[in-house]
Amino acid sequence: MTWFTAIPVVFLLTAGAFFSLTAAIGINRFPDLYTRMHAASKAGTVGSGLLLLAVGINALDVSILARSLAGIFFVVLTAPVSAHLLAKAAHKVGYRLADVTTLDDMEADRKLN
Repeated sequence: MTWFTAIPVVFLLTAGAFFSLTAAIGINRFPDLYTRMHAASKAGTVGSGLLLLAVGINALDVSILARSLAGIFFVVLTAPVSAHLLAKAAHKVGYRLADVTTLDDMEADRKLN
């Protein structure tokens, strides 16, 4: 491995680890299901995408890079959508928001209809 590939790989690994750590801390620290899913879907998606890109570049093989890009595409496509659908289903069955939440947009929409 040359410095030409080592420096971007180290940067991507560090950034991916930071976003993954941020997602893990958010899952443990946030008060309710909705904010925890937000942390997991947003920061987790960015973190896993950066880590997959680092693996693809580090391999120095086009087929592995293509697979890692396909993995990034799949994660970016599915993680936010699944978190949104899970949050919508949890709200529909009555899962309560945290007491610190000041506005429930879905409840306001339900009252208008």
